[in-house]
Amino acid sequence: MKVQKVSPRSTHVQPNATKRKNKWRLHNRRALGLNSSDLSPNSTFAKVEHQLANREKSHLKRLKKLHAKRIILSLEDSSSVKAKDRDQPGTFSHVHTNGGGTELEVNSNSEDSQDWRSYAKSVLQNGVECSAGQESPDAASPEQLEEEELQYHAQLDRSHNRTILVMQQGQTLCFRGKCLLTCLYGRVEVLGFTIEEGQQPYPMFSPPSHCPLTITALGDNSPTIKSRKEGRLEAKAIIRKYLSTEPRKRLLSEVDADSCVVLLEPLDTPLTRFLTSFTELNQLFNLSAKELRSQAAIYNPALSAVGVTALRGPFGRGLVMSQSYRQALSSLLSAWAGEFDRCPVILVCGAKNSGKSTFVRHLINSLLNHTASVDYLECDLGQTEFTPPGCLSLITVTEPLLGPPFTHQQDPEHMVFYGQPDCQSDLDRYLDSLKSLWRYYSGENPVIINTMGWVKGHGFQVLVDLIRFFSVTHVVQLSYGDTPQCQSLTPEFMRSAHGFQTHPPAPPTLGDESDNHATARNHVLLAVRSEFEGAGSAGETRHQRSNELRDLALLGYFSQLQSPEPGPIRPLHCFVPYQVPHSAVAIGVTHCEVAPNHILYAANASLVGLCCLGEKVSGRGGPVLLSQTPICQCVGLGVLRGVDMSRGLYFVVTPVSPMVLRQVNCLLLGEVTLPKALLTVQPGVEGELPYVTTDYSFEVKGAGKVHVFKGLMRPAFVKTKTNN
Repeated sequence: MKVQKVSPRSTHVQPNATKRKNKWRLHNRRALGLNSSDLSPNSTFAKVEHQLANREKSHLKRLKKLHAKRIILSLEDSSSVKAKDRDQPGTFSHVHTNGGGTELEVNSNSEDSQDWRSYAKSVLQNGVECSAGQESPDAASPEQLEEEELQYHAQLDRSHNRTILVMQQGQTLCFRGKCLLTCLYGRVEVLGFTIEEGQQPYPMFSPPSHCPLTITALGDNSPTIKSRKEGRLEAKAIIRKYLSTEPRKRLLSEVDADSCVVLLEPLDTPLTRFLTSFTELNQLFNLSAKELRSQAAIYNPALSAVGVTALRGPFGRGLVMSQSYRQALSSLLSAWAGEFDRCPVILVCGAKNSGKSTFVRHLINSLLNHTASVDYLECDLGQTEFTPPGCLSLITVTEPLLGPPFTHQQDPEHMVFYGQPDCQSDLDRYLDSLKSLWRYYSGENPVIINTMGWVKGHGFQVLVDLIRFFSVTHVVQLSYGDTPQCQSLTPEFMRSAHGFQTHPPAPPTLGDESDNHATARNHVLLAVRSEFEGAGSAGETRHQRSNELRDLALLGYFSQLQSPEPGPIRPLHCFVPYQVPHSAVAIGVTHCEVAPNHILYAANASLVGLCCLGEKVSGRGGPVLLSQTPICQCVGLGVLRGVDMSRGLYFVVTPVSPMVLRQVNCLLLGEVTLPKALLTVQPGVEGELPYVTTDYSFEVKGAGKVHVFKGLMRPAFVKTKTNN
């Protein structure tokens, strides 16, 4: 469409950020195992014998240097690993997952605490005889050991407002807040993605609306052969570079060859400034009320100075993965790394609140350790990952996802504006839109298909259709509790299942050499049982409801209008809009029937999809109205902030660049509405707020709030009695 600014001073579209270089990872790279000899207990025996003569000193301090490091178990069963460890201690292997294995919790009955007791006895028996069955009077309690383990070695560089964190191999930091993380030495892992030294800084967002992020230290995996002394000297040199004399003295004594040195910096972006400018969102990245009541925060001034709050107790476990979760993740990574005739096509499905979005982000991050890009097909209209709600999209992911969806909104390569947060009103248009997107899939990258949480009735039939349309190779079906939420999507079930648009394949005839059943592609079903707290139930804290998450995604999208430079936040009404002639674009409504003379009233001050029709639009001075909803390319969203009938102009505010806007010739109005905060919070306005009024009569029919009765059965499912 032909676009021009109302004023030449209105250049507000942000330039495209320069993409950083993608990183490649080897397929079979393994983390270094933890060797028991690395603990070097011999150097501590003299200290122990010296402290035996001074019984007034704490036994906990005596064991400080000998404290067991947190260990991440491999994907094998924990019992078998423990049995193996009794024969070969210290040979644990690490898995590239966020807290991916079972952590050895320190409690009175754990094997870890028993090992500590036996180790303490063996040390004390070097100089003092202990009676059989009697422990040392100075033995450290499991609670004390846990408190010691939660002490993070971090120092703040006040001159540059940054923190250096030293983590031992296997140590974890589960946190709330936001920060910019750079790995200076060694390797760390966050939600399945491995960050190594020399790579770019990565922004991390851990709000209480989602599962907290966990940083896991993996140690050094440098391909060069260097001694432990060289590695330790290299890590110390890095600390000296980033810290002054006084703070670095406290960290140098904690550095080992297997340590990880991490740089944490405050994260200040247009997104964070825009979101926290609203009163109801100014605590978006702080602790939740439940975490505050439980005193889950660990006080560490160096971490708090950069916006990070460490968590303890049950809140500090981070992502809780069941055994089936880890097995499914391992199987999918093996399918990509192994021999295959085509790229894996992975469909993830499950009921609402079963953990689909978290699993998808974890899987994408894990795949990015082995490949430069992963394709992603969005089939969930309500809880989208990269786009505002109401959009279906196909996008190539090249950067890890280290935060909720509203923190990584971006323009996909191919997108269709459906206009509603669900597809129940028009399933045919929904499926046809997805098929139009699938034509753009190149087949060169693994693709992940995210589906809706609607797994009953027609929603289940749509799942059957998607598996057949896209020739899916792997189906990840998530469930929770003891009662299955839907039928298991096995290959045998698919041979007789009816979809909404598809039917079971015809059985082969005798003598038919093609054998349809043999040539049909069978998929692999990976059943995952979610065992995290609250699985299957809606969130209890703020910003966890589906409508709140949709509003956050929209706010994250329109935060692209803000300047990248620090400064005051500009509300939406302060941006100079584009002016678009009525005759240059067609306008339509996707979700309902609207009288032609009322369409402009409905579209004013509303969210519209900016779409590109395949045919040219031409009008004779008045608005061009669409008779039916098209399936076409959408380049982004905008706000139709005004209609000038006298001059025949639309006024549109959007973060889409002018170069792309020249291709737009269609505006689609959907059921997805602007967040209430954008209308009620308009600083700098004198008098009444635009588009907001209190002079309204709720006695008019249809003026009040629509009440939804979810307990009523649909008429199609009501069984009527027949007279015999």
